[in-house]
Amino acid sequence: IYVFDSQFLYDELRRDAADPNSNHDFGKDIIPYIVKHGRAVAHQFSDSCVRSGDDPRSYWRDVGTVDAYWGANIDLTDVVPELDLYDRAWPIWTYAEITPPAKFVHDEDGRRGQAVTSLVSGACIISGAALRRSLLFTGVHVNSYANVENAVIMPYVNVGRGARLRNVVIDRGVRIPEGLVVGEDPEFDGKRFRTTENGITLITQSMIDRLAT
Repeated sequence: IYVFDSQFLYDELRRDAADPNSNHDFGKDIIPYIVKHGRAVAHQFSDSCVRSGDDPRSYWRDVGTVDAYWGANIDLTDVVPELDLYDRAWPIWTYAEITPPAKFVHDEDGRRGQAVTSLVSGACIISGAALRRSLLFTGVHVNSYANVENAVIMPYVNVGRGARLRNVVIDRGVRIPEGLVVGEDPEFDGKRFRTTENGITLITQSMIDRLAT
């Protein structure tokens, strides 16, 4: 867990983005620079960790890259993940937006609202679409005939009808056009979006907007 003064963090992100010698990795570049040139205070996480199992190790993931961020989120969909969000002995205290429950609608062949091995947050609507091994944040709407697999989708994304999305991270508020296909042709995806060496595709609204130009 990192706690920053927001303006300081913005300044550091801009500085790192302009540095041609940086890998633009939070853990490898930004944090070491702050430790060397700024004021950083650390807490030994393992000293206050509550463990629900017998494993003596503390849970930790580096999420400084798109691949790592995707992996840490997708890990939560495992049957028994290393980080148990449902462990009542170690609740996660955070601001929680008050939302209606997730809703799954339509039950026809080829148009069935369903999710398997997935985490679906409040206010999501899965309308005749299929999800597999995906994590959806608050208020995501996945429209009919869409197929989503291995996806991490930020709040209030709208996935258009018939879209096929695989191995993606989708930024907050993005509107995915009807019929968009991502994750089946890495070379083609790389020309339209940001694709990592491990085949994870990052999609932002500005990237979607450029598709129409």
